[in-house]
Parts: sequence; structure tokens; C-alpha cells
Amino acid sequence: MKVCVIGGSGHIGRHLVPMLVGDGCDVTIVTSGRTPIPSSGVWAKVAALTCDYRQGNLQWPECIRAIAAEVVIDIPGTDVPTTYLAARPACEHFVACGSVWMFGEPKVVPTPEETQSPCPFLGYAIRYRELLETLARAQADGVAFTAIMPPNICGPGKIPLDGRGGRSLEAHAAHRRGEPVPLPEPGQTLIGPCDAEDVAQGFFLAVQKRPAAAGHIFNVGSRYALTVVQFVETYGRIYGVAIPIEWHSWQEFATAISPDPGANFHFRAHMCPDLTKITTRLGYAPRYTPEQTMARAVEWMQREGMLAG
Repeated sequence: MKVCVIGGSGHIGRHLVPMLVGDGCDVTIVTSGRTPIPSSGVWAKVAALTCDYRQGNLQWPECIRAIAAEVVIDIPGTDVPTTYLAARPACEHFVACGSVWMFGEPKVVPTPEETQSPCPFLGYAIRYRELLETLARAQADGVAFTAIMPPNICGPGKIPLDGRGGRSLEAHAAHRRGEPVPLPEPGQTLIGPCDAEDVAQGFFLAVQKRPAAAGHIFNVGSRYALTVVQFVETYGRIYGVAIPIEWHSWQEFATAISPDPGANFHFRAHMCPDLTKITTRLGYAPRYTPEQTMARAVEWMQREGMLAG
């Protein structure tokens, strides 16, 4: 089976590609060139193509069309409609990556794969609409289409979410020093760090079990989520310090402490995806707990010397 993985050298792709190669797939990855491609082990069997897959690149459709893959996995998802139309002549299964944030602020927890409320982030809202439109188009074309929706992606290879709602080395250095973390009361919002390896498993299972995955949107994630308090306490245990919490009203927090909606949304809206559907249909079984993937991410930062000094 010929599989094209767009963004194959990135955080999720570095776990997914070895899974596909190990399953006997003929894998071609498309990379933007920003991330080095491994050259040893299974990666020696992987074909690589460098191309700008961002929206607006006029050469991109011809690039993806020339690969002529039976399965196309679009991890960046920057222009799903264009990529799908270009891949369609040869494509039998298109797998796209979204985010649980696209469903909007949850009304129920765990949160199923359906719209909860208007998505407050324009980029995600547009991409979600495009996913739904492409799903409908693929069904009309007789092409299998699957969307994988992760929560907060964690694990080795990327700076993990910090207690300020970003991915900042400076914030992690402050955590390691045991500096106070400001949070909005009452601190019971759920955060669901999910290891990139477990996210990759969702894509892999969709490819393996195409008939069961076709026409579906699936959440992936850890088996459970942490409250904001537990999230900060987990970093305290990982760094071996006590991290005090400074409590603020939501109004003060969102206006004076953390006014960026992309940061404070982590402490406003629960991120605890319901895994019933992907577990039942595809046999999904996440390997790592939130605490384990957070520890793996910190260990990676330490190995890379990112927390030195």
C-alpha cells in the first residue's frame, strides 16, 4: 500500500511513519524542510519530498498529485480541500488531522466528536468547516475519509504545555525553580495531555482498519484528563519542587494575567475527549497517561539541554 504522509517528519509523523513502514507500507513523506528527516533504521526505506504545502502555493496540487498515493495522511491540515482534490485521482483513503478545540467549548465531559458550541478561534473554525465539507465531498466521490482529533499533544519532540498556557522554555525553567503559577479559580478545568505516539496510533489504526474508519471523525487522547491543579502538581513532582498556585478570579486572570485567548482557553474549557468511538471501532488503546507523557516531554527537554542553567 502506497501511503503519503504530509508533515511526516514532524512531532506526530516521527511516530507514525515507523508504524506504517513496520506494517509493510510504501511510505512517502512530504516535508516543508523545517524539520530534519531521520536517516537511520526504518527511515532509510522512506521516500522524502520537500514542498511548501501551505495554502496558496500553486505548485502544491501538482506535487501531491504526482505522488499518486492510495492513502494520503494530512497532518498539518493547512488546506485540506485543495489537498484532497489534488490527491483524489489515485486516493482511496484520505486521513486528516483536526483538533478537539474545533468542537468549541464543551457542554459535556468527556466530549464526543460533535460540535459543542461555536469555535472561538477563526483558524480552527475554518478548518473544521473544511473538514466537514471534505468529508461530505469524499462520501459523494466514494473515497474513504477519516479525521483524527487530538487534544493537547505532548511527549518527546516538542515543548509541552506549561502552567501559563503556552509552550515556553522560560515558563518551564520557572516551574523547575518552584516559582508560583497564577491560575483562575476554582482550578477544576480539565487538561488532557496526549502523547504524540498515542496520537500517531489513531492515524495508524485508521489506515489499518479502513472500512471501520471510513466516514468517521475520531477523538484520540489519554484515558483520562487532569484538573488544572493536578496538572501543575504533576510538573512539581517531575521537577522535584513544590509549585505554589496564586489564585485569581476569572475576570482578573483573563484580562490582566493571561489575556491571550489561545493561552487562557486551556484554563477555561475542559479538554477531555470521549474515546468510546475510536476504542470500539478501531481498538484504540493509549499507551501513556497524562503524567507519563508530561514526564517524557520534560526528559526530552533535559536530554536536549533545553533546560540547562
